[in-house]
Amino acid sequence: METVSYTELKKLAKQCRDGKKRLAVVGDCATQQLATALRGESVRREFPVEVLDADYDQLAAQLMDPDSEVYAFQPDYILLFTSLEKLKIRFYDTVPASRTEFANTEINRLRQFWDAVGAVSKAKIFQVDFPEPEDSIFGSFALRTPASFAYQVRKLNLLLSESAAQDYPSIYPIALSSIQAQLGRDAFYQDRTWYLAKMAVCTDALPVVASRILDTVTALAGRVKKCVVVDLDNTLWGGVIGDDGIDGIQLGELGDGPAFTDLQSWLLELKRRGILLAVCSKNNDDTAREPFEKHPEMVLHLEDFAAFVANWDNKAQNIQKIRDTLNIGMDSFVFLDDNPFERNLVREMLPEVTVPELPEDPAEVPAYLRSLHLFEAVSYSEEDAARTAQYQAEASRTAAQASFTSYEDYLKSLEMQGKIRPFDSFHFPRIAQLTQRSNQFNLRTQRYSEADVAAMAADPAYFTRYMTLSDRFGEHGLISVVICKKESEDTLFVDTWLMSCRVLRRGVEECLFDNIVKMAREAGFRYLHAEYLPTAKNKMVEHFYESMGMQPEGCGQYRLDCEAHKNHDYHIALI
Repeated sequence: METVSYTELKKLAKQCRDGKKRLAVVGDCATQQLATALRGESVRREFPVEVLDADYDQLAAQLMDPDSEVYAFQPDYILLFTSLEKLKIRFYDTVPASRTEFANTEINRLRQFWDAVGAVSKAKIFQVDFPEPEDSIFGSFALRTPASFAYQVRKLNLLLSESAAQDYPSIYPIALSSIQAQLGRDAFYQDRTWYLAKMAVCTDALPVVASRILDTVTALAGRVKKCVVVDLDNTLWGGVIGDDGIDGIQLGELGDGPAFTDLQSWLLELKRRGILLAVCSKNNDDTAREPFEKHPEMVLHLEDFAAFVANWDNKAQNIQKIRDTLNIGMDSFVFLDDNPFERNLVREMLPEVTVPELPEDPAEVPAYLRSLHLFEAVSYSEEDAARTAQYQAEASRTAAQASFTSYEDYLKSLEMQGKIRPFDSFHFPRIAQLTQRSNQFNLRTQRYSEADVAAMAADPAYFTRYMTLSDRFGEHGLISVVICKKESEDTLFVDTWLMSCRVLRRGVEECLFDNIVKMAREAGFRYLHAEYLPTAKNKMVEHFYESMGMQPEGCGQYRLDCEAHKNHDYHIALI
């Protein structure tokens, strides 16, 4: 997302009232201006966040005291803004003989803060890393000797990453080091600003820092990009395939070819991370496919795309067709096209789609797209790498359905097999990811981290289930999550029910519901209590519980007498 000036964010911050989420900022440096930038950026994104700026340099007092104003604020997120400057002071205050262990000491200090937060609050922690310091003591040799500050900062950043990946799933690093590398040190930090105001980031860089933090906030709230729709001619390659032919387009080392190859490589890595790719080109279908099939320097191939639309229709209409095929929200799309007319058309007709204003020079496009940080991730699972194949298999299912006159016969032909199991550690990342990404089939839209999922799995008051599905076309993977918790001695409450829209109307809902009722009965509960909380995106499940046989009690509340429940019919074999 393009950033704006701090002055503009300061104006927008005045409009920030009650937020959708609460963020507490705690630092060992001055953070008032950062808090202002965060408020303004949240208003700009139409996702207002209520921000508490704690007193200056009060990390220990705020985080170690259960009665502090930070915990009284009941934040959803706590930003720990630990500055490189204070880190440097502590390093040079350490006796030289102990400096080789400085990074270990500092990571233990941070861990104490994280543990203190975890003992009092369920807030997710945003921990900034440390920008690369200049070393005038050792010079380049600083990268070799553990006695140097630069060496210890690099080691500390590594330890921070390892701790978040292995031991602290509720920690979300904010890469200040990356921002400084992008902007340059002089644009990120100024000595005078630190000396006079104790600001670790200069004013002009605050909008970028605020934007990165809000990227993580909105991603945790389910606002994520899921698909990149790309034009072909002069976007994925240089030239026009219909005019220049397979030998005339620019790829590899020909002309601007390296820039297009770099763009394709970036898109391929997004696909491997779980972002869907789709083609939307004004072209004959066979002509558009030819480079993917025959050009030796194509990085992307047809199997990398979840949808491929090449015709002479309106591109906005074609993107709608792609949306219908993939069954994801329009605000999940990013559209890349070199033609200003096509970009403006899509912006006007599909305002929810993100349409970057690509530079005219192809050499500038890859760096520009990377700088936008459109694809912030807050989780990753092994199933992400298989997402494109799952959508391609879905296209095969759709084609097969056309050969059946009876939908029931089609469902029988799929030979579906399902597994319903309690949460396990292997699936924690995928379960957390689904709670963060699912919006349409999501009855209460509760967002959970891996740490939350692990805690519920270990808590006897919670009853958890996930479901996987496969059929003769392939694996759907983990497609549904249900979290129930004990409400009273005879009542079990459905805290979360979400499902991938790819498997709607195949009997998954009925199969899982019947098994949840069975689980409740076997655990000694007479009643199942459920709730529907409406959002802008989940209207499709407004009457879901009624369709399952539950009795409405008003205000989105539903109840079922488990003893009176009769199982549904479906064509899924549980294994």
